[in-house]
Amino acid sequence: MNRFLVVIEKADGNYSAYSPDLPRCIATGSTREETERNMQEAIELHVHGLLEDGMPVPESSSFAEYVAIETK
Repeated sequence: MNRFLVVIEKADGNYSAYSPDLPRCIATGSTREETERNMQEAIELHVHGLLEDGMPVPESSSFAEYVAIETK
């Protein structure tokens, strides 16, 4: 099973998502939940397309971390 980091950003009136490990694999949606579903489908289609074309599926190497800073 492959796992890919997905970044979801709030845009003007909708949400957009991408995976740093899968260039050009993006999705949008009206809500965060819709965007998550759309990105799941986009990743599945992207990976199946790579496999059908005989190309390797990239290994996930991205990670995310929150950084906390104190503001006064």
